[in-house]
Amino acid sequence: MAEEIFDIVDENGQPTGETVTRSKAHAEGIRHRTAHIWVVRENGDKKEVLLQKRAMNKDSFPGRYDTSSAGHIQAGDEPLESAIRELSEELGIQASPDDLHFAGTFAIQYEKKFHEKPFKDNEIAFVYVYDKEVGIDDLTIQKEELDSVEWFDLEKVYQACQPPRDEKFCVPMGGLEIVRKYVKADEREMQTTARTI
Repeated sequence: MAEEIFDIVDENGQPTGETVTRSKAHAEGIRHRTAHIWVVRENGDKKEVLLQKRAMNKDSFPGRYDTSSAGHIQAGDEPLESAIRELSEELGIQASPDDLHFAGTFAIQYEKKFHEKPFKDNEIAFVYVYDKEVGIDDLTIQKEELDSVEWFDLEKVYQACQPPRDEKFCVPMGGLEIVRKYVKADEREMQTTARTI
């Protein structure tokens, strides 16, 4: 199988015109783009997020709970089309562009060792929220990427990811903060609308 090729991007996530292979990007920490999709629902007075448990063969954070769906943006692709594709491939959710709400971007940068190999991540993540009805039993899970999915209380996940972080989760804090902000703004907007009706 041919290795994935990514656009090298600037600090705003804009392609520079150069490309890099996945292995070189992660060996040398070359900045590239990813799409992160958060599946969110209301459960009573709480907001919940669907998190995926990463497959044990993943090159980073195997077996830990992560963003609902996420993936690298291939060279030449746009963030929204990548987000739609990732949702379909990983969870079997067929979303239209209007179903995904762009919530912001954040930078991820770290160096760790996984499977005895150095791993340098340097990416700009494009965050989308999907809030349509989702039943776990209706999902088609991509077994090469993830083991399972589970609903979690958004605020409890946020607390668990504060230092010292609960190692059960590898959810990026930048993404969590963007989703919390988006959800709170959405709630305020709904309250305002309810008052004007």
